Amino acid sequence: MARPSGKQKSTKLVVVCVVLLGFGLIGDYLWASSPHFASSSYISNWVSPNNPQSNVIIPKQEPHLADTKPLKIKVDGVHDRSLSATFADLPAPELKWEKMANAPVPRLDGAAIQIKDLLYVFAGYGTIDFVHSHVDIYNFTGNTWGGRFDMPKEMAHSHLGMVTDGRYIYVVTGQHGPQCRGPTARNFVLDTKTRKWQDLLPLPAPRYAPATQLWRGRLHVMGGSKENRHTPALEHWSIAVKDGKALEKEWRTEIQIPRGGPHRACVVVNDKLLIIGGQEGDFMAKPGSPIFKCSRRNEIVYDEVHMLDDEMKWKPLPPMLKPDSHIEFAWTIVNNSIVIAGGTTEKHPITKKMVLVGEVFQFNLDTSVWNLCLSCASKLVWNQGLVAVLVYSPRQFT
Repeated sequence: MARPSGKQKSTKLVVVCVVLLGFGLIGDYLWASSPHFASSSYISNWVSPNNPQSNVIIPKQEPHLADTKPLKIKVDGVHDRSLSATFADLPAPELKWEKMANAPVPRLDGAAIQIKDLLYVFAGYGTIDFVHSHVDIYNFTGNTWGGRFDMPKEMAHSHLGMVTDGRYIYVVTGQHGPQCRGPTARNFVLDTKTRKWQDLLPLPAPRYAPATQLWRGRLHVMGGSKENRHTPALEHWSIAVKDGKALEKEWRTEIQIPRGGPHRACVVVNDKLLIIGGQEGDFMAKPGSPIFKCSRRNEIVYDEVHMLDDEMKWKPLPPMLKPDSHIEFAWTIVNNSIVIAGGTTEKHPITKKMVLVGEVFQFNLDTSVWNLCLSCASKLVWNQGLVAVLVYSPRQFT
């Protein structure tokens, strides 16, 4: 038998290489399609679309999410996956930000209230195992922090409901302690002129981060999470108050809110009560943990807006441009518009990490239309980590 020529050997080698490459591509496709791939360390780090080292490419999108189709992202340069427009920034010019004096301590899930040129910042996590139990004060005029004073020992340290009448700050319920400890039904009032605390009638049941507002002479407390920290609450209570004191001996049950849960904005404007955004579900204490260690549970962030009017019925208003939570202290009213800055949206579907909202939204009360705030020209102070914002001394919108 004649021996194969060099040309035949080369041909067989090419065929073998092609076959092996084909098997490799098939194996790679099956691996990329598997659930293990979606949670592998290869894509475990979420990187900004503006970072050239990002392994996730997010195309531009239109401002109104309801009109957009799911985005296609390339995870490894080859395989496409659908990704909701929720997880990318909406196109808008960047606002100019002025850096203010650093806060005395870092804090997360605390609370903030502005009275004239003073910003009162309460409690919050320092770390997951440590919570603050004091108030810091920021002076807008001098761009300085000072005047720290303690909170009552029985007062909650995070997930507070809070509102002011211009002198008295009403502090409602919340979580007492670090990690995912239980809530307290205790309520307090701070007289900002004397910096003295007094008790307020406890809630019928404790809550985490309920929507809280003063409306028509009554302190309204709505929703939040129930005692297990995860189940959304629908209850709505109110009590008549004046000059930091309750005028009634018990809370009155009001009409339930349309959707429960914590971390929403609650606004009174034009004699109407609005609840905006928020979420259902939250971290829970791990069963049997002696330190109430937090364990992750599923959360649903929503964009819904509801208004309570003269008929004492909740009416839906146009939704936000994207789902937004942790915005209870991130809003202000400017020129008959509600302005909301930052917050958090749904967790990233691939990395499962928290996604921060980078936009400043404006809800025009004359037209009932949401827009991106393109020229707020305001001074904003950040506290509570990345999500609580307070707007001060704003100018005319354009």
